[in-house]
Amino acid sequence: MHKEDHNVAVLGGAHGSAPVTTTVINMPGETAVPDHVVWSLFSVIFFNACCLGFIAFAYSVKSRDRKMVGDMTGAQAHASTAKCLNICALVFGGLTTIICIIVFITSSQALSHSLQQQIKDSRGY
Repeated sequence: MHKEDHNVAVLGGAHGSAPVTTTVINMPGETAVPDHVVWSLFSVIFFNACCLGFIAFAYSVKSRDRKMVGDMTGAQAHASTAKCLNICALVFGGLTTIICIIVFITSSQALSHSLQQQIKDSRGY
């Protein structure tokens, strides 16, 4: 991924019969390595299932440190690990949330049904 391409053009004579010569040089910029710190912090606060969010945050910080030193390969490796851990934390946290909602709804319906049954029994129906 390139941030920007630098183009250099060398043009020939402007008003002559000589052919125009154009040279374009594409200089790759510094590659951007995402460190996923914000996503990891979000995982720590909201979806810290099995401490995956905290571990992802640690790898994100390691990735940022490697990027500051100039080790782009190490930064990419730590960022990839942080991304995988964030995905796992998101999936586990989402499933846990969905399961809790289902259990809450099911238990509230069962409680409501049992209360209605007790009211019917106490009235003698």
